[in-house]
Amino acid sequence: MLHTSEYFENKKNNPRDPSHWHALFLDNSVPFNKDAKAAFLFDSNRKSKQFLLPFLRVFGRLTIILLQIFKAIAPNLINAPKTLHRFLYWGMKYWVSPEANFLILRHFYLGSEVLRFIKDNVKGAEDIPMNPLKPLSLDAVKDNLFLEHDLNLYNFIINLNTAIQDKGLIIEPVSDPNFSAVSAAPIPFEEFPNRWSNVMDLSSAIEVFTPVYQFFLTDNDFWRASNSLQLDEVIGVYAATIMKCPEKLIALNNKHPMIPLPTYGAGFRLTLHGLSTEVLHHLIAQQKLHGQNELVSENI
Repeated sequence: MLHTSEYFENKKNNPRDPSHWHALFLDNSVPFNKDAKAAFLFDSNRKSKQFLLPFLRVFGRLTIILLQIFKAIAPNLINAPKTLHRFLYWGMKYWVSPEANFLILRHFYLGSEVLRFIKDNVKGAEDIPMNPLKPLSLDAVKDNLFLEHDLNLYNFIINLNTAIQDKGLIIEPVSDPNFSAVSAAPIPFEEFPNRWSNVMDLSSAIEVFTPVYQFFLTDNDFWRASNSLQLDEVIGVYAATIMKCPEKLIALNNKHPMIPLPTYGAGFRLTLHGLSTEVLHHLIAQQKLHGQNELVSENI
């Protein structure tokens, strides 16, 4: 069973024992899709996060440091992205919780929509190539989904800014943005596995997957992927400039990419990266809904 917003909306508060997660769900200071927020908070309340994550984080970071030594000696000895993604698929299918799998696939879907939104609102950027990733089932993971996502971020920023320099394009406020790339309706994912073993929360899964990611890729691929987690601020600035709301970037706090952080913290920053994408996408979706409501009011 995938827990959505109804789980928290129907929850009764006990004044003598209030729920941390219930309080955060009801708080609307940060824009966030309700169902995604409910899934994130329910998943955060799993026992694996409280009792397993502290040990996995220490083990994962130590493993990353040891692998970094190995990769310094043999940076290109192992390069098996297909094997990596089959391992990730197996882990997600049999061990990761339905809520965590929901959030992982949403991340790729929302990320593609945010990039397309930016492209659609930079005049003259129509020719920039795109590679949208919109997975609807876990099977899509086997097609190098994680690696393609990293490449998409870099290629988009490089292609967009090359066009800006070559053609004199400008990322500037748009009075009536094109929101056609951004969906507000629920994403029609296939049902996620919910066996007795699907109990690992998102953060714990990421701590396990990160050193595996490092092991199966070249040193350059992992270093690039780790640094990509700090591109949230770059993408956020583009979108906020278009929508004229720079003050909303306070929720995007993955630090500036010009000062790369050590790879051993990549697992935690990957969780922040997912959170930032959710916030930015919902901010755009809110602007889209606000514009539609204004249009309806004008026609009444």
